[in-house]
Amino acid sequence: MTIASSNRWLWLAVLLLCGVLIYLLSPILSPFLVGMLLAYLGDPLVDRLERWRFSRTWGVIAVFALFSLLLLVLLLVLLPMLGKQLVRLYELTPQALDWLQHDALPWVQVQMGLEADFWRFDQLKAALSGHLGSTTDLVSGILSRATASSLALLAWLGNLLLIPVVCFYLLRDWDHIMARLRSLLPRRQEPVIVALLGECHEVIGAFLRGQLLVMLALAVVYAVGLMLVGLELGLLIGVLAGLASIVPYMGFVVGIGAAVVAALFQFGLEPYPLLGVAAVFTVGQMLEGMLLTPLLVGDRIGLHPVAVIFAVLAGGQLFGFVGVLLALPVAAVVMVVLRHVHDLYKLSDLYAEPAGPPVDPHP
Repeated sequence: MTIASSNRWLWLAVLLLCGVLIYLLSPILSPFLVGMLLAYLGDPLVDRLERWRFSRTWGVIAVFALFSLLLLVLLLVLLPMLGKQLVRLYELTPQALDWLQHDALPWVQVQMGLEADFWRFDQLKAALSGHLGSTTDLVSGILSRATASSLALLAWLGNLLLIPVVCFYLLRDWDHIMARLRSLLPRRQEPVIVALLGECHEVIGAFLRGQLLVMLALAVVYAVGLMLVGLELGLLIGVLAGLASIVPYMGFVVGIGAAVVAALFQFGLEPYPLLGVAAVFTVGQMLEGMLLTPLLVGDRIGLHPVAVIFAVLAGGQLFGFVGVLLALPVAAVVMVVLRHVHDLYKLSDLYAEPAGPPVDPHP
């Protein structure tokens, strides 16, 4: 066995060992991965503050203060408003079912020429009403189980408090950690590995930092616009559409679908609310395509929307919440590696054109 082939087997064994360790340690990895994600997002801000003559520690403290302020605003302002809208949605659900039964579905039935009992809506409504009636019991049961085990509650609180601690130390020592890891790379392959990691950093950074800002901006645009239209659940639908925008065009499809249904339920067939909903999402799409994505994300992502969906679902299926956190970075690395494999394949003898004219097998 040659040295090159033995090195390949060694790298495959290391990758397999890492996968097994992630699977075995997934119950405790969540706070470390969330802290690492926050440190990765905050490192460019700290570097900029260092260029402004701040020390690394004071830069980290300033970024932590900014993160804490955003979290405080989220807890004190946004979450109570979303909670009220969720309660309102729960209260409106029986009325929405009646509207579906007596107005929406009969209209669809007439337009499509369906049979009278096609929907079997009475059975569906009874099932949904039964589940809605048991929702409060389900929530109280979950809360009672969570609080009954003091050890589990303390573990959950410990993981929550561990996130800022991990984030602080990683953010403070980020440059030293990166330099130490780079010094451990094989000397001969260091330029190639550093170049590959640089491309992965561009893809991951553009997607995480850029796409998160795009999601936040679209959530604000959609929520404010739908609330100005007068939609009762405008804030909830706008935030949902902004979160769904992690996949391009998914936020538009989810948001406008939910907003049109909510507008039809609240206003009936009045044209102005429907036109207002259409205007809000048209403006949001124009801002995303012409301003937000080119400015905040750019053209360096290289992650197809289908690849994003598959990566998140596959990560969740294999490793749970830890897999969801790791899905997009791993997908970005895989896409960069596949891009270079494609380039090498184009340069290989396997892909090359034949040197001479093709030989006729039957002269």
